Amino acid sequence: MKAVSKLAQGVHASTTLAIDSMFKQMRAQGIDVIGFGAGEPDFNTPEHIKEAGIQAIRDNKTRYTPASGLMELRQAACKRLKEDCGLDYEPTQIVASSGAKHNIYIALRCLLDPGDEVILPAPYWVSYQEMVQMTGGVCVVVTATEENGFKMTAQQLDAAITPKTKALILNNPSNPTGMMYTKEELEQIAQVCVKRDIYVIADEIYYSLIYDGAKFTSFASLGEEVKERTILVNGVSKSYAMTGWRIGYAAANPQLAKIMANYLSHSTGNPSTIAQWAAVEALSGEQGDIDDMRAAFEERRNYIVERMNTIPGVSCIKPQGAFYVMMNLEKLVGKTLHGVTIRDGDDFADLFLKEGLVAVVPCSGFGAPNFVRWSYATSMENIREGLDRLEKFLQQ
Repeated sequence: MKAVSKLAQGVHASTTLAIDSMFKQMRAQGIDVIGFGAGEPDFNTPEHIKEAGIQAIRDNKTRYTPASGLMELRQAACKRLKEDCGLDYEPTQIVASSGAKHNIYIALRCLLDPGDEVILPAPYWVSYQEMVQMTGGVCVVVTATEENGFKMTAQQLDAAITPKTKALILNNPSNPTGMMYTKEELEQIAQVCVKRDIYVIADEIYYSLIYDGAKFTSFASLGEEVKERTILVNGVSKSYAMTGWRIGYAAANPQLAKIMANYLSHSTGNPSTIAQWAAVEALSGEQGDIDDMRAAFEERRNYIVERMNTIPGVSCIKPQGAFYVMMNLEKLVGKTLHGVTIRDGDDFADLFLKEGLVAVVPCSGFGAPNFVRWSYATSMENIREGLDRLEKFLQQ
């Protein structure tokens, strides 16, 4: 038989999903494990959003929609972007698809020719690198250190750009770090992007989940030249606890939006019509549930950060958004725990799950091998017990 695609063979499984799968398998076997792996809110989808989906079924709103989504959904996205971010888009500039992840993939498909370079600030979300490679691009990783708040500087960006650079993927607030760029930091990065004429895929899926009263700045709001070069990606999964509904949307200049819609029309077609109607209600209806979730996440974040920094051998910095904490393992690298030498986060996560019965995500797939990610999208009870187990695990 002939060989399969080399690009396809180069795609690796998500380390996030791999850990979560192992955790769920152990739990199914009756083992008392606690999971801090998967990145989804532990809240239920709000009732008014669920009812909108149910009503869509009752009203037989179950047929095809335009490939880029219902006009009502695109209008709702425009309204939300205007109210929350001060951005003006026309509905024809909005492209809905099966989740924000899908929008990022489609954006890369529409931007890249084989060999084009995409700059990834590390730590980065695990799927970015794989999606760039799946679309024939080349990843150029720029490491943002913990000392610099896990944030890439404009100087680092400028130094990484070559004649082959096509785009930057900027996740703000960030998965896995939870850190958020200030307006001034974004303005400096934007100046480089305009001067060097590169596109920016701005993944802002966590923009509603920020803490300490901080103000979020959307990258596309930094001027018309910036907006013209930006594909803004968002969705309903995180802010509205709708991960399984699979609705994301992108906002872009008219040319890019049309190309993305054309690509969708020949690949997946429209996302679930029923989920789209639920998303219309999420974006245009009552927004108070977001505030409730944000308050709960902030309380959990405060506890996990304070407690983790009292445990010898590990540490973390305080995230400003999303629902993740990056735990630094550098003091443990080279040491032996439970008869195993810890070389990196992969060794630690594997051992911690087997011996400590706690699932965390190793950050080698995020470009940060000496860290593991904890998600605090779980109950305070689980967080307390997980940190108790961490202390016990490190003491033995």
